[in-house]
Amino acid sequence: MDGLGGGPKCGAPWKRMSKEELENQYSPSRWVVRLGAEEALRTYSQIGNEATKRAQATGRNLLDVPYGDGEGEKLDIYFPEAVSEALPFLVFFHGGYWQSGSKDSSAFMVSPLTAQGVAVVIVAYDIAPKGTLDQMVDQVTQSIVFVQKQYPGNQGIYLCGHSAGAHLAAMMLLANWTKRGVRPNLKGFFLVSGIYDLEPVMHTSENAPLLTTLEDAQRNSPQWRLKTSPTQPVDPACHILVTVGQHDSPEFHRQSREFYQTLRRGGWKASFEELHDVDHFETLWNLTQKDYVLTQIILKTIFQES
Repeated sequence: MDGLGGGPKCGAPWKRMSKEELENQYSPSRWVVRLGAEEALRTYSQIGNEATKRAQATGRNLLDVPYGDGEGEKLDIYFPEAVSEALPFLVFFHGGYWQSGSKDSSAFMVSPLTAQGVAVVIVAYDIAPKGTLDQMVDQVTQSIVFVQKQYPGNQGIYLCGHSAGAHLAAMMLLANWTKRGVRPNLKGFFLVSGIYDLEPVMHTSENAPLLTTLEDAQRNSPQWRLKTSPTQPVDPACHILVTVGQHDSPEFHRQSREFYQTLRRGGWKASFEELHDVDHFETLWNLTQKDYVLTQIILKTIFQES
């Protein structure tokens, strides 16, 4: 096997993988267990579209709200029936390997959460090749600043991201809020099947539209940054849940466990959950169900701490 070895991180398992195996490990659709790869992606998209249409049909929403000056800098806000500024807000960042996906098909969790009194914000950002990783991280930061300024009396802002969106949410642990002139009331993070070290992705076809260099990958890797220069938690009570699907690939499992361990070593209030009998896509699309284990964890976390 022709591995990718060398460098200071040659101990990392992915360094010993061939390009073919690395491609396989970082292609979530190849690991689905109930559907074929194409059917899984189609179903994922269909469920997201249907959930978003249902959420928009209630009328209790503000759609395409600009959080910045850029054309792609928009977000949707979905409210519970009893609208009040003193609500908890869950802010969601979609996945799609930083190059696909849309807020317009990502309102999976809106109905079960708004039914329990949580406002849900779905954020758009400029995906590659239009947007760079640095721009995406900046836009996500900007969107949180916007929510805090618009709703300063909120009962807590909880960030949730899936896959590449989990990466973007995790980058907010490193954000310089002082520079932004506002400290958001961040109470929790729900990181679902994420990627926290971007270096392995550089060696797959997913990097083609991103054109990530090693420097870009390290600067935008929460795992690398928290290991090399540990950041103290701004709020030690802020809870970070790292989850991975049972049927996610071994590399997704490794990344999630190692990021969780890095957080714990750094003094963050972190927990880890392997979601039983779900693949990379089911971890998210099951959030349309109020009785799904992750939906219940999110609600319990919010209402214990809000």
